[in-house]
Amino acid sequence: MAQMIFVNLPTKDLDATKAFWTKLGFSFNPQFSDETTGCLVISDTIFAMLLTEEKFRTFTAPGKEISDATKNTEVLITLSRDSREAVDELADAALAAGGGEAKEPMDHGFMYGRSFSDLDGHHWEVFWMDPAAVQG
Repeated sequence: MAQMIFVNLPTKDLDATKAFWTKLGFSFNPQFSDETTGCLVISDTIFAMLLTEEKFRTFTAPGKEISDATKNTEVLITLSRDSREAVDELADAALAAGGGEAKEPMDHGFMYGRSFSDLDGHHWEVFWMDPAAVQG
């Protein structure tokens, strides 16, 4: 079985969050989604569990507060894309769906990236890297 990753993120409004990601072209696995959880399918092995804050609290250590991602950086989530154009498509879709620009685009020639924040302020990075640069 391939190794999988499940990133768990709190959300203030699960329905709005699901609508945001649907506008970006992503889908949700209904088997692992309900009125408190949306299982965002990023790839065959990568998922974001978008949880209402109440549900998220059941997974955290007692007494720990949930970070307000609009004010504090809790995590940077980075997704790769196959081309510079695909980076722009996803970032532009996020902005059109109500997300915010997290920082200025980054262009190093062999690597290109853009950033956006989702409706809850979580910071997402999208990047492309020339395969020749990776191979050295």
